[in-house]
Amino acid sequence: MERVIAEHLAEYGEKPEVIVSSPCRVHLMGDHSWFFKDKTLSVAIDKLVYIAISSRHDGALKYFFSQVRERKRGSLNTLKYRKEDRWANAVKAMLYATMSLKKSCEGLNFTIYSELPTSIGLGVTTAIKIASAFALRRYFGMSATNANILETVEKGNREFLEENTYIADINAVLYAKRKHFVLTDNATGTSQLIPFSYTDKTFVITDAKVPRIPVWPEEIIRTEQNFSLLSSLKRQKGDVWEYESSESEINDVLQELNEDMRKRLFYIIKEHYYVNEGVQALREDNFSLFARYVNKSHESLRDLYQLSCPEIDWLIKRAMELSSPSTRTPTVCSRIAGKGFGDCTFAFIPKEVVEKYLQKLTDYERIFGFQPVAYIVKPAGTVKFLKIQEK
Repeated sequence: MERVIAEHLAEYGEKPEVIVSSPCRVHLMGDHSWFFKDKTLSVAIDKLVYIAISSRHDGALKYFFSQVRERKRGSLNTLKYRKEDRWANAVKAMLYATMSLKKSCEGLNFTIYSELPTSIGLGVTTAIKIASAFALRRYFGMSATNANILETVEKGNREFLEENTYIADINAVLYAKRKHFVLTDNATGTSQLIPFSYTDKTFVITDAKVPRIPVWPEEIIRTEQNFSLLSSLKRQKGDVWEYESSESEINDVLQELNEDMRKRLFYIIKEHYYVNEGVQALREDNFSLFARYVNKSHESLRDLYQLSCPEIDWLIKRAMELSSPSTRTPTVCSRIAGKGFGDCTFAFIPKEVVEKYLQKLTDYERIFGFQPVAYIVKPAGTVKFLKIQEK
């Protein structure tokens, strides 16, 4: 927090009146299934985004992003989306949603301080939105419950940014708790906390530094036809549902689709199983079984969903070389994270061998020409209100 205070003071000549921190997040499994109303397993991590706010008296709005040393400006009378404002639009969207509640002010200074680069694909933009929504509501003396924050984010996304709100992104932060994962049901918007407290494991995120060039647009899978096809394969079993397990019946339903689309929908079906079984393994305190499903999830992302790349697969293979020889009782799990076609990996590695993994990264730079960055992280708590002083 001291760093963001110092940055705000240096930029604006005064200390902030409000500071809020929000964790970034990793989707562990189920991150590509939200459109089909399935579940996503996520975790907030102890890499934070800070938002600091202070008052102005000239009607101006000033935004400063410390890590990239970029500045944007505007005014309350011209609060609108501008493509060139990029990261500042996330803050502006939350200000728009808050000001629509008839709040008024004479101008504001904003400082953003992030412990992760925005390019890493681990919810930095979402953290900016949540921290901004929370900070603005506290600045204006408004209630800042989880429901309030979700309402603000949804309104800013819908009316200002004209984009959807992905509830798993929000729940992963708002309902985060140390030593826990968050399981979001994308059909109902609800979430559950899943304990994870394996002190013998190190949680490593590796930024592959690969320029992200999508091989195929993921939007093409999100059609009403595909939704209807997969819905026809759902089978209710008591309080839960499962996909049809007969491959012949699945093939009959998907036969009119091209091969690539069939493979991707097969991935959605398999991921449903991996998420449910992985969560059950955690509830039974069975790390090896959980790890098996995480590893299978990546294999399906690579082979069926076609979302990986050689650099990512190399990183995952290096992590898996440190696991026990048995594929049935792995001591390591690793998977692609972020939007795919690059971005980063996550891995849970035994503490006694994590240094060996980090040493292997020197070979990565020699082979691929990119310099990876590894972050040692832990499951973190939710958004926090850190400071307020008299305006």
